Amino acid sequence: MTEDITIQLPSLIHRIGGEKAKQAREIALQYQCDVKRVRRSRNWAITGEAISIQSFIERLKTDNDAGFGYLIQKIATALLGHADKLEPLDIKLRRLIRENPNLTLGELIQLTQCTLAEVRVARFHVDC
Repeated sequence: MTEDITIQLPSLIHRIGGEKAKQAREIALQYQCDVKRVRRSRNWAITGEAISIQSFIERLKTDNDAGFGYLIQKIATALLGHADKLEPLDIKLRRLIRENPNLTLGELIQLTQCTLAEVRVARFHVDC
């Protein structure tokens, strides 16, 4: 859940302009994300934790700047494939337990890469 993801942004400069790309890069740094050029090509990519990238696009949405429209749409579409990383661990565990109460502790640990204590706490909260 804390691993970095990379989302490709092809032809970013041509689509939003150099000045907007520079602004996006500065805003991304505030959210511990990195918007950078892919080697020497015209393609760009954003790298960071899924939750940080989601916070970054929420910030861009609040600016109401039409120049970031392509960037917001491209990142939002790519984040759909990483929905499992956007959900906090305790909420994910509770959801899994509610959906399938017959899952064993070992299966939950394997699915979420968490500790035995975290699974037990989640199961306790679901049972209450």
